[in-house]
Amino acid sequence: MCYSRCARCIGHSLVWLAVLCIVANVLLYFPNGETKYASEHHLSRFVWFFSGLLGGGLLMLLPAAVFVGLEEEDCCGCCGQDHCGKRCSMLSLVLAALIGIAGSGYCVIVAALGLAEGPLCADAQGRWNYTFADTEGAYLLDSSMWSRCQEPQHIVEWNVILFSLLLAFGGIQFILCLIQVSKGVFGGLCGCCCSRQQRYDC
Repeated sequence: MCYSRCARCIGHSLVWLAVLCIVANVLLYFPNGETKYASEHHLSRFVWFFSGLLGGGLLMLLPAAVFVGLEEEDCCGCCGQDHCGKRCSMLSLVLAALIGIAGSGYCVIVAALGLAEGPLCADAQGRWNYTFADTEGAYLLDSSMWSRCQEPQHIVEWNVILFSLLLAFGGIQFILCLIQVSKGVFGGLCGCCCSRQQRYDC
């Protein structure tokens, strides 16, 4: 059987995940829907790393486009060789998936660091700092600590939810691209995308 149908399915999934990563990253710039914190640079440093916009977003669209654009005919031979076209298409899939792994891996790492450090917020004295930086992420399991952040309101919930979404979306993207790499390598080495009984007119 041919891998193109599975690749296109993964490609469509990556497109939607990329869109969700971009949306989540954009929302991080506007706590409670307000723009002043971005203009005043009162956002977590990891928001400015563009993990969802670039890593899990725009960069992920490249492998997604390659996967979606794969055609059944790519499984047939070329230049008089039965499996030349198959191996070439598998190589392109592997290279595209590796780019996806790099982008999604970047998204996951930055999101995890953002969760561990916590948001930049003003405490009861009006001082802006990383209130939970020394808790090593323990604040995530103790919501009673979240009241230490006075401004922006609900910034801890905002950051935790959105960075967690980026972590989840990036993790799914990583797994899907890893699956595509393994299938691409296997298909390329075997050079047997179509069964011996099946023939395509190329």
